[in-house]
Parts: sequence; structure tokens; C-alpha cells
Amino acid sequence: MTGARRASRPGMVRWLFYVLVVFACAWLATQVYYFAQIAIWNVVNPQSTAFMRSDAWRLSQDRPDLSIQHTWVPYDRISRNLKRAIIASEDANFVNNNGYETDAILQAWEKNKARGKIVAGGSTITQQLARNLFLSREKSYIRKGQELIITWMLETLMDKERIFEIYLNSVEWGNGVYGAEAAARYYYKTSAMQLSGGQSARLAVMLPRPKYFDEHRGSGYLAQRARVIARRMGAAELPD
Repeated sequence: MTGARRASRPGMVRWLFYVLVVFACAWLATQVYYFAQIAIWNVVNPQSTAFMRSDAWRLSQDRPDLSIQHTWVPYDRISRNLKRAIIASEDANFVNNNGYETDAILQAWEKNKARGKIVAGGSTITQQLARNLFLSREKSYIRKGQELIITWMLETLMDKERIFEIYLNSVEWGNGVYGAEAAARYYYKTSAMQLSGGQSARLAVMLPRPKYFDEHRGSGYLAQRARVIARRMGAAELPD
């Protein structure tokens, strides 16, 4: 019996080694796919994102009367008001950072520790884009690690203007509403190019909780925070 046990150990070790090799190869192949896709998106506009596809399936099950609203518009056809409002609200140092804000990540870590669960991520605009393009809404440290890897890829392969252009056209702004043009049409019956400062500030404040603010447009917090962002917009530095 002892000999049988000893004989089984090499087999178990080989099996575990095989599993680890398969896992490592699959992980590497996934990273290569992300890298290649981002390289392509330097010259080709993304037609959809992971968030859009997830929402399209959800709406088909729960709200068949709704569908994804999304229209791509070039960077120069999006209001500078909206660009400034988003940078002022989401990532004031966007133009100068490398896709990460270490202090923000550490602050989020401390907040999560205090709450005993993940409630904050300290994400920059580039990190938000990484998540929207490829990942899920699930909050976990594994997903956060993958988000940081994709962020590095985005910052390595794209300049800031291209990152911001894709972000503006991909970010979620309501129940099935994606991108600046769809948001402008949905909320204000205008184009992304014609958004005013006040409208832009409100849209920027909605970004962390777009579905909630879609249903609570009269929120006092939304109005108050939008006034704060409107005052900060003039100092926002754009990547152009």
C-alpha cells in the first residue's frame, strides 16, 4: 500500500504541472488577444464593448422593449465642454498620468478594508476604458489585476487622445445608453457637439452610477455635484 501511494505521487505531480501549464498558456493567449485587439483599435473603431454585449443580453431578457443606443462620432465632433467636464470629474490628471493613480488606488484599498468588501477602485479614465472594453462589472481583486494589465497595454499602444476618443464613445450613460452622442440625444435631444457646459457637467456626474441617475434625474446630489464640476471645467487639460 505504501509503495502504491509513492507511485501515485509522481502521477499527481505531473497532473498538477499539466494543469498549471494549460492555465498559463490560456492566460498568455488571453493577454495576446487583448494586446492585438488594442493595436487594431488604433486604426479601427470598436463596434461594441464587453459592457454593451452584456447589457444587450440583459435587455433582451428583461426589457425586450429596449435596445442598445450607440452612435460613434469622431473626437472633434464631441463638445469640449463634455471633455472638460469628464476630466474634471473622473480623472483630473488624465493628460499627465500613465494610466494609474497610485494614491487613488491606495485610498480605495484602505476604504475597501474598512468596509470589508470592495466598494471603490480608484480608477482613472484609462482603467475605466479597460474594464468597459474587455471585462465584467464584477468587483474582485483578480479583475482589478487584469484591468491594470489592459490599462498598461492601452497606454503603451495608444496616445491619450485616442484613449479618450474611445472612452467618450464607449462609456455607459444610462439603461442601454452608450457613448456621448447617444447620451446627448437621449437626455437633451441634441448632438454631442452641441452640449452646453451645464449639460456636460450633469452627464459627467452620472458616470459612476449611470443607471441610477437615469432613473433619478431630479437627484439633489446630481444637481449639486454638477455645479461643482462646472466650476472646475475651466482648469481641465485636454489631450489635443
